[in-house]
Amino acid sequence: WSSSRTAIKQWGRKIKEKLPSARKQNKSSPRRRSRNGTGSQLCGKTRKKRNLTMSPMISVEVPDTVTINISNSQNDTISFERKYSRSLKIYEFKAKLEPITGGSAGTMRLELYSGERLVCRLDGDSQPLGSYPIEDGMRVHVIDQFPCLQENVPKFELSLEEYDKKEDSLRSFLKKNKLGKYNAEEMAKQEEERKRQEEEDRQKVDGTAIGARCRVTAKNNPVRLGTVMYKGPLDGKPGLFFGVKFDEPLGVNDGTMNGKRYFDCGPKYGSFVAPKAVEVGDFPPEEFSLDDEL
Repeated sequence: WSSSRTAIKQWGRKIKEKLPSARKQNKSSPRRRSRNGTGSQLCGKTRKKRNLTMSPMISVEVPDTVTINISNSQNDTISFERKYSRSLKIYEFKAKLEPITGGSAGTMRLELYSGERLVCRLDGDSQPLGSYPIEDGMRVHVIDQFPCLQENVPKFELSLEEYDKKEDSLRSFLKKNKLGKYNAEEMAKQEEERKRQEEEDRQKVDGTAIGARCRVTAKNNPVRLGTVMYKGPLDGKPGLFFGVKFDEPLGVNDGTMNGKRYFDCGPKYGSFVAPKAVEVGDFPPEEFSLDDEL
C-alpha cells in the first residue's frame, strides 16, 4: 500500500510538470477551424447569438372595435351589442351616444360596468376609448339630465284653413304647378280611364259563365290555369272580381275572403283576381306523367 501511494504521488508530479508546457503549446498553436473556416470558439458564440434571436416573442392582438351595451339613468332601456372603434375619443363617443340615450354630450357622465361591478369612469374626454379596460360584453352607463327626453309635450296642430294660407307647403307647391290632384286635365283623364276599365270589367264578368276554363296572368306570379267558380263584387272591396279555382295549389285561399265563403276549393287552390288578369278560353288541365321526367 505504501509503494502504491508513492507511485501515485510521482505520477501526479509528472502531470503538474507537463501542464504549463501544454498550456503554452495551446496558446501558440493555430485555432481549430470549423467547416466554414472560422474558429470553433467563434462558431459557438455565433450559434449562441442565433439562438437568442430565434427565440419566440409573445404578442397580444387587440381588436380595433369593441361591442358593448348602453344603459342610462333616465329609464331601464338597454341598447344591446353596439360596436364602436377603440380609437374614438371620449368626446366623440359621447356624441354618438346622444341619439341613443337622448342625453347631451356636453353634460353626460360615463361609467363602465362589468355586469353590476363598476370598473371605472370614462372621464377623460381627450382619451381614446381603447385606453380604458373596456372589453366586449361590458356596459357603459350614461348619467345625465336628458334634456332631449321630454314627456307630455303638447302636439303641434295646424287647422286646414291655416295650412291652406301657407305658401311654403307641399299643397301650395302642387297647386301652383298644377300637379297631382290639382291638375284638372290629368284628373279628368284618370277618371275617364277608370270608367272605361270598369265598363270592360263589367262586360267580361257578364259574358263569363261559372265553370269556364281560364288562364290567369298576374304580376309577380307564374301563369296559372284554373276554373271560374265565382264572379261579382267582394265585401269591402271596390270593383268586380273572378273567384278562380286553380289546377295546382298556387293560390292564396280556399274560396273565402274575410270569413265569408264565395266558393269551395282546397287550401291554396283559390284566389280572387281582377278581370283584366283573367283570360277565358279553351285551357284544358295539364296532364303530367312520370315519363316526362328522366
